[in-house]
Amino acid sequence: MLEKRGELEGMKVVEKCDSDIKKLREEMASMNNSSHFLDDKKKLTPRRDVPSYPKMLSCLEHMYNDLDLVKGFNMNPITLKSWLLCIHDNYQVNPFHNFRHCFCVTQMMYSMICLCSLQEIFTQVDILILMTAAVCHDLQHPGYNNTYQINARTELAVRYNDISPLENHHCAVAFQIFSQPDCNIFSTFDAEAFKQIRQGIITLILATDMARHGEILDSFKHKVDRFDFSDEEHVTCLKMVLIKCCDISNEVRPMEVAEPWVDCLLEEYFMQSDREKAESLPVAPFMDREKVTKPTAQIGFIKFVLIPMFETVMKLFPQIDKVMIQPLRESRDRYEELKKIDDAMNEVEKKKSENLTMGKKK
Repeated sequence: MLEKRGELEGMKVVEKCDSDIKKLREEMASMNNSSHFLDDKKKLTPRRDVPSYPKMLSCLEHMYNDLDLVKGFNMNPITLKSWLLCIHDNYQVNPFHNFRHCFCVTQMMYSMICLCSLQEIFTQVDILILMTAAVCHDLQHPGYNNTYQINARTELAVRYNDISPLENHHCAVAFQIFSQPDCNIFSTFDAEAFKQIRQGIITLILATDMARHGEILDSFKHKVDRFDFSDEEHVTCLKMVLIKCCDISNEVRPMEVAEPWVDCLLEEYFMQSDREKAESLPVAPFMDREKVTKPTAQIGFIKFVLIPMFETVMKLFPQIDKVMIQPLRESRDRYEELKKIDDAMNEVEKKKSENLTMGKKK
């Protein structure tokens, strides 16, 4: 029903949206040429190659409506559609960091808001910040991480002084989009409220830099046992952890959904490591196609990153245990079994090779 309604509604406005987006692209291209805001080789809005309002956008639109963000903040529905179309256009065609990833992260945020009854705890502005940061968190991701940006001394790394260059870029693109009247879903807010929303979104997107993972999780662990929902610092820290959980939550999903995402991530890693080798840059072992396997890539990440973070959140929201943490434990166990099988097969191959070598010597 949602898809059908979305298609019908989308068809009514998509023609107008196409015209608006074309105009928006021209304006942004003009801004880009004058300010050198982006790499000259990149367009702010790549061509949208979908014939009608995409179904994932209809679902995102539904989430905003279902959480009462559209009516509650008197958003213009056409502006919401235009904004989502522009967001869609500003995710690049990478194996992993693409619009589908944006959708999955936002859908997980929506799920956590519902599962943990966050609307009873947070203000509606906080809910708006959480959802919008999730939508915008990887805008124009180039498919090469911060380590590559810094080591290769890219324009982004130089612009942001090696400090979370990608995350700073995602924020900048998000608010360049919001600066266009046709895409400004915050147009009904006064200047002070917009400033609060802007700061909240920037804080959350910057928190998705995995280089800050230990710092953010340690801060949350110190607060969680005496957590105070009336303390703004505590709430901000929780929101940072929530977007982090959503950003790396694929293993929470069923195996048939989660595993293809691992393949996509490894493909992106291997693209980067191949380029790093070609450019004589350092290569991380977990990204090297000659050193990493699917089980070895996932076991440590699940055991030492995902489970500890979700278990800490569980102290505030016990309801995530069965729905989110149990699938993580099952995924860890499955990859450990796969590693045992891989190790056994490697041992057999090793013995075969040794026997062949000994036979040749004899």
